[in-house]
Amino acid sequence: MDMTEHPTTVAPGYAGHKDDHLKRLRRIEGQVRGIARMVESDAYCIDVLTQVSAVTRALQAVSLGLLEEHIEHCVVDAARESDEAAAVKVAEATAAIARLVRS
Repeated sequence: MDMTEHPTTVAPGYAGHKDDHLKRLRRIEGQVRGIARMVESDAYCIDVLTQVSAVTRALQAVSLGLLEEHIEHCVVDAARESDEAAAVKVAEATAAIARLVRS
């Protein structure tokens, strides 16, 4: 997604937990590098798949946290603003949930 697609003058919903998210994402990044090393060294398939599953679950946890914060912050703020603004944010959240469910 283009980072300029949704310009905002207020902090994103995750701003209060940004450091926590970054720490988790860096840990996930390290796990992915570890998986690449496993493949490079011809590790057993099931061991690689186990690590892929762990990374997938970790990314899902980050996604759910970001989604929760989006709803608590962005959607609620939009609902306070107007019904139209709320409808836009609810549609965005619904589309994000649909993408998460498909993945």
